[in-house]
Amino acid sequence: MLTRIDHVGIACRSLQDKIAFYTATFGLTVVSQEVNEDQGVREAMLHVSDGPAGASYLQLLEPLGPDTPVGRFLDRRGEGVHHIGYGVANITAALAEIGATGVRLIDARPRHGSMGAAIAFLHPADLGGVLTELVEAPRRPGPAGA
Repeated sequence: MLTRIDHVGIACRSLQDKIAFYTATFGLTVVSQEVNEDQGVREAMLHVSDGPAGASYLQLLEPLGPDTPVGRFLDRRGEGVHHIGYGVANITAALAEIGATGVRLIDARPRHGSMGAAIAFLHPADLGGVLTELVEAPRRPGPAGA
């Protein structure tokens, strides 16, 4: 069901400072920056590598305010790993299959995520304390005539 590690989400206090750090230290390239009002974050996706199942990224998350999920995370735990995102081919099927095992779904239905992906979160209490995100990459148009 899981096709790859899509991204590792890192909570930070200053998006620009962390972008500068990761690009200078590891030579990563920023491929996307956006504000997601629904999730209360300013975010950047930095490309790590490409594999047969797709690309992997580092996602930097700066809260839009202290009373947001990432803002509360920073207050409790400080900067660091916030969640792991796994790629899936079909997010609706993955949610049904995972939900059937008894793992609680934070999102019963997919919602809009970074770079046009469909995403859904699974409850960390059922996954060893790890907030887990499922990511279905946006469909790309095939070649003409396909």
